[in-house]
Amino acid sequence: MSIDLLGIRLLLQLGSALPLPAPFPIMEALRSLEVRSGSAGRDAFQMTLALGKDTPLGSSLLTAGLLDPPNRIVITLLMGAIPEVLIDGIITHTQTSFSPVPGESTLHVTGEDLSLMLDLEEQNRTFEARLDSVIVLELLQPYIARYGLIPSITPTTDLPLPTERMPSQQGTDWAHIQHLAQRNGFVFFVEPMAPGISRAYFGPDAPTGLPQPAVNVGFSGQRASSGPLQGSFDALSSVSPRVSITEPNTGVEIPLTLPNLAAIPPVGRTASALRTTIARTTTGLSAPRAILEGIASAAQGSDPVQLSGEVDGVRYGQVLRSRRLVGVRGGGVTWDGFYKVDEVTHRIRPGEYKQSFSLKRGGFLALSPVVVP
Repeated sequence: MSIDLLGIRLLLQLGSALPLPAPFPIMEALRSLEVRSGSAGRDAFQMTLALGKDTPLGSSLLTAGLLDPPNRIVITLLMGAIPEVLIDGIITHTQTSFSPVPGESTLHVTGEDLSLMLDLEEQNRTFEARLDSVIVLELLQPYIARYGLIPSITPTTDLPLPTERMPSQQGTDWAHIQHLAQRNGFVFFVEPMAPGISRAYFGPDAPTGLPQPAVNVGFSGQRASSGPLQGSFDALSSVSPRVSITEPNTGVEIPLTLPNLAAIPPVGRTASALRTTIARTTTGLSAPRAILEGIASAAQGSDPVQLSGEVDGVRYGQVLRSRRLVGVRGGGVTWDGFYKVDEVTHRIRPGEYKQSFSLKRGGFLALSPVVVP
């Protein structure tokens, strides 16, 4: 079933394995919905539904366990003819608030995205003479058909010889894939592409797709921000790691030079790192592997310039996506240009759709003077 929000239709699908359209009483009881998606951690959601002793939601539907963990839920917005899946997730927690005032009792349903299913069971196993990218594909196999995952894996090149080291897993599949991603300077996440289909991405932390329509500051027309944007520059957030390896025969420490990280999106004035750290996990690594470790360390906090604000979802006209580029217009030449979308929180209630966001980039003065209208 779906409900109409100022011309935007909200669709919910629920089920244990294959989600089906939610019954009408659940859609009717929905009071608010919040979905958070970001470049760090798993995406999450929370629904608030009205409860009543004599309503179908308060009796038969709850008894049937449709909203119980670990049922699957797909939350989709239909903007025009294009479905935009906000999250394909798993219910993890429910909380009921009973009120003596009729109509004030509520049910809160929370959960996380599908990558949660990779983080439930610990394993101990080894992977002899296998590339990290091959290991990731092997770990994803049990989840591909069941949850509609499409692997998007960037190949790696470091093939360990059995005489040198034996890759092993001691933990959940999700934790081990995250470990492999960090080793290669990559990221791993699961994001929805269409209802019931998600992408499992293992690769460089780079924005994908075309830039999203710009957020306008100080304009009363389409895609204007709801209130001011807040800009910040944290000079202490980025670091410059010193990386070295030890020559196994002589024990001599050999310093390595890290390549300069290209700012994405490119900027005219890059923010320099004020702090220097020492990479302490590179002992015994080869030079290429140690450099990858250093790049991964330098990438953390390499975007100290941030903007945050909010747009009206109806006026903006589309779903703002994290891990992609978006333009900003109206902040002046220093702040205007493209940013990476770090986090978006979608807040939906009857008659309202708001999108709060946090943007980041590696400096000031965008090289591209023109942003997408």
